[in-house]
Parts: sequence; structure tokens; C-alpha cells
Amino acid sequence: MKTLLIINDPPYGTERMYNALRLASKLLKDAANHVSVFLMADAVSGCKAGQKTPDGYYNVERMLRRVTSNAQGEVLLCGTCLDARGIKDEEVMPGARRSTMDELAAATVAADKVLVF
Repeated sequence: MKTLLIINDPPYGTERMYNALRLASKLLKDAANHVSVFLMADAVSGCKAGQKTPDGYYNVERMLRRVTSNAQGEVLLCGTCLDARGIKDEEVMPGARRSTMDELAAATVAADKVLVF
């Protein structure tokens, strides 16, 4: 099954990204599943490399790496949203990549399920 998770909220301050990425990790435990995570709006700041969070607090970069380290997972980033927030490609964590609305549209059409957080 192909699942597309679209995340709009910032990585910290709400639990939407945290919960979406928990779901992505569970879905990827089944090799038959493919999961695309598309970060847009303030969510793109979750892909910034080198995040340091307090002990005991979840780390979004680490959670995104669980998706990118799985052959059936991918993390796509809205390029316009990255630019609007001044996030340069070299600041993005390894495994995540700049994307476009055209690619999001294609992923939406290809997905069996689309979930928006």
C-alpha cells in the first residue's frame, strides 16, 4: 500500500508531526508498504540537520531519519516553503530532498491513502 503523509505544522509546539512520524514508522514495519512524507509550510523546519533537543524530548530529525533509512520510505520537502524560511539545501538532513507541488500532485494521485496533519 502507498501512503502519503502531508505535514503542515511546525516540528515542535504541537504534536501533529510527532504523531504523523510515529504512524509512518509503524507503517514501514510492513515491507509491503511505501510511505512518502511531504513536509510543507512550517513543517519543513523539521528537516534541518543538527537538531538538539532536551533529554527526554522527541527529536524530529531522528524520527525523519527512521523514514529515510527505510528503502520504502521517503521525505520530500516543499521547495517554495524551504526558500520562504531561508533554509538552504545544505542545511537539510541527509536523505530528505527538495520537491515541488508537481511531485506532490503526482504522489497524491499514486497514493492509496493520503493523510494530512
